[in-house]
Amino acid sequence: MSSPPPELPFDLLRRTKVLMVLDVVESVRLMEQDEEDFVRRWHQFVHHAEQRVLPLHGGRIVKSLGDGLMLEFADAQGCVRAAFALQDHCAQGNLGYAETQRMHLRIGAHEAEFVADARDIYGTGVNLTARITTLAGPGEIVVTAEVRDNLTAGLDAEVEDLGECHLKHVREPVRTYRIGPAGHAPVIPATQPAPSDFRPTIAVIPFEARSNEPEHFVIGELIADGVIAQLSRSPDIRVISRLSTTAFRGRTGAMPAVETHLGASFVLSGSYVASGSTILISAELADARKNEVVWMERLSGATQDLLHVQSELLGSIAASASRVLIDAEVQRSLTQPMPRLDSSALLLGGIALMHRSSIREFDRSREVLTALIERHNRVAAGRAWLAKWHLLRIVRGLSENPTGEARVALELTRRALDSEPDNALTLSIEGLAYSQVLGDFELANKRLNSAIASNPNESMAWLFKSVLSTMWGSAADSVNEALFAYALSPLDPLKYFFELITASALLSDGKHAQAIEHANRSIQANRHHAPTYRMLLTAQVESGLMEEAQKTLRALLHEQPGLTVSSYLSIGSTNSVTRKRCAEALRTLGLPET
Repeated sequence: MSSPPPELPFDLLRRTKVLMVLDVVESVRLMEQDEEDFVRRWHQFVHHAEQRVLPLHGGRIVKSLGDGLMLEFADAQGCVRAAFALQDHCAQGNLGYAETQRMHLRIGAHEAEFVADARDIYGTGVNLTARITTLAGPGEIVVTAEVRDNLTAGLDAEVEDLGECHLKHVREPVRTYRIGPAGHAPVIPATQPAPSDFRPTIAVIPFEARSNEPEHFVIGELIADGVIAQLSRSPDIRVISRLSTTAFRGRTGAMPAVETHLGASFVLSGSYVASGSTILISAELADARKNEVVWMERLSGATQDLLHVQSELLGSIAASASRVLIDAEVQRSLTQPMPRLDSSALLLGGIALMHRSSIREFDRSREVLTALIERHNRVAAGRAWLAKWHLLRIVRGLSENPTGEARVALELTRRALDSEPDNALTLSIEGLAYSQVLGDFELANKRLNSAIASNPNESMAWLFKSVLSTMWGSAADSVNEALFAYALSPLDPLKYFFELITASALLSDGKHAQAIEHANRSIQANRHHAPTYRMLLTAQVESGLMEEAQKTLRALLHEQPGLTVSSYLSIGSTNSVTRKRCAEALRTLGLPET
């Protein structure tokens, strides 16, 4: 039998109140612009809150947070009325200021039990209130169910359900609501809870004929079939079967129903006109969650092209839709508070951002993937990609302890495999760690073979198998493995990475001209990836193209200022023949040794 909790000291009291936390969005940036003006405006705001707003609504300031306040109220109605008044006062104070100089508040509220003394308040409810505030955007107010349950929707406030939100260091998701003054709708659409499959889902609706000729109707089904076949080859997108989407053909305004019945976040639809041997196709991609078109394009070509396995028209539609879909999810991961993001945006954002040159975006990738792991602790994907992040940190020369960083990556893959022992992606990334960073051929080969045995269509396994063959195996095998990886994922958002590995394989096989061609394609897709410049200049130096190689070196140093031969050799296995060749090329171009 457990013992009762110890009694509180006489000067501590348990209370239950409605707590509010408010802070200024981007306060650091505002202070850097004009510290004196920001301090003056904030002081005036606090004075107004303390003297005019809080006495009217039964509130008091519990503590100052520097650029924010924690307030206490007797009831939910007083709290929300005060929140509306404070937001309105802040908005009025922005009049006459440029957009970049305006001060915006975000507010969170929760009915909490806490412990208080003469100086402060304590407890998990206090911490939770602060976490709730992070869900609010500029000018927004977010409350928990405990506050919402004491409000009358439409009378006390307009209320929008945000669903279950995942908060950092909070074990269970928290039901939250966005509120606004009665008669005013909240600003940002709510996010639905994430499905178990993290990938964004797309439904391709059979295209409509702009003609009454019966023989033309089959073309719409043909277009949908071809696009679905192309999209389904992307490992990052879940594609609904046409057996399910055919029912929505010809239904205008069907996006909400598609989302409800098929669980699709995106809808690809369109129309066509066939005239003789020529066809004109109009295609559009819409975000079903917002009922908003995010991409539209018109294409024309030969009708006969639709019958080809590698149709140029259908390939173009699929490639554009895939790119826009992934870009939309990545953009959400950059602009929305992470607890409001669904898991597909977290996963795609984490993958894409880690391959960008900006250190800020690279670091954001780690935050996004960490949030995904906290939300789905038993799913391998988050830890597998975070392991890849640590490996890229080594390859980019950002790690002060490459060997230790590699061990961190391996600990992440170990934990991922504890959850899903046969996860091919995790096995592939572990194989990459052993081959490219730790130089253990046998373990790398074992992991990659296990990945392929688990899923023969895992493109990353074949891609990293190519890396392994380049370093220790057959150059010809390396080329074939890289090309096969690309064939498995022709719409991959990391296409530039596939091009880089193919260039490396061709260089190891002595095909310098082709290596240069693929390296240039990689740079065209991503102009800020240092490993591609290193691969390109190696091929150029060995081909005697010294003027071009010097130009490539300048581009490389723009991405990696202060690079030396020794710092380059320190970021991976010294057993790599390709790495040694690159080091020699750098020496030839005059790069300092240390």
